Amino acid sequence: MSEFHPIGTPYAEGLLDVGDGNRIHWEASGNPSGKPALVVHGGPGSGLNAGNRRFFDPERYHLILFSQRGCGRSEPHAADPATTLEHNTTAHLIADMERLREHLGVEKWLLYGGSWGSTLILAYAQAHPERVSEIVISAVTMTRPEEIDWLYRGVGRLLPGPWEAFRDALPPEDRGGDLVSAYSRLLNSPDEAVRRKAANDWATWEDAVISHESLGTPNAYSDRPTDALMAFTRITAHYFSHQGFLEDGQLLRDAHLLAGIPGALIHGKLDLGCPLDTPWSLARAWPDATLTVIDEAGHTGTPVMRRAVLDALERFL
Repeated sequence: MSEFHPIGTPYAEGLLDVGDGNRIHWEASGNPSGKPALVVHGGPGSGLNAGNRRFFDPERYHLILFSQRGCGRSEPHAADPATTLEHNTTAHLIADMERLREHLGVEKWLLYGGSWGSTLILAYAQAHPERVSEIVISAVTMTRPEEIDWLYRGVGRLLPGPWEAFRDALPPEDRGGDLVSAYSRLLNSPDEAVRRKAANDWATWEDAVISHESLGTPNAYSDRPTDALMAFTRITAHYFSHQGFLEDGQLLRDAHLLAGIPGALIHGKLDLGCPLDTPWSLARAWPDATLTVIDEAGHTGTPVMRRAVLDALERFL
């Protein structure tokens, strides 16, 4: 199986009240009697991407997409500085996923996602393993402190010019410390100009990392509409400045809780932002998972990587 499916349109959608003044946007497509699957988007704060529907056979999958708190069409939106992020943590997102599952009457579902989505998938599956039938992840991350430090400091050794620009966009007193936390403060500034500049500087760095990869997608982050970019950067910095609201190494330590859940881990060998040792370690700790390494792929994927995802989703039907 290697051809994309038609994207189609949702047959149902809504805003689900998840408490704390938040409503998350969801949509369902495909066959309501088919195999349930949930797409968990990355970022954090990217919002659902309808293009993910093309990976799922609409005649055999009952597909659900949703936007996590504060992004996409969920309410309130994090681009608004009045929107508090106090109740936007990994534990809240796990609870939202469970509430959505119950709302839609799903007993168990396959989980698909990548990047930050893989972290949330693993955290949810370890909290509710009885609700997960299979897992498919492309671009595996566990949001450990060492991974965050690599993406926003360590990889600067390969991109010294763009990294210095990323660092030097901060006030002088913040340049020698925790860059992610410093950006989070700027992204929550009462001054709109400060917030917008910080969002653009953050996205410019993320773009530099992606563009350095073979077949990387230029401007993958900064091409977003203004409000989407503001929500993405603000939420991402919020989560990463709190180490994903996870204990150090928690997801790897608790990988044994995934026993009995078949998994397909698909990772680009040239993924500069998320080095291969992360899925490698996870695959060794999770015997029911297979790791497929795509030699020419980076973080944003390639046709071969996308075919591997299609094949995995076909296998689990």
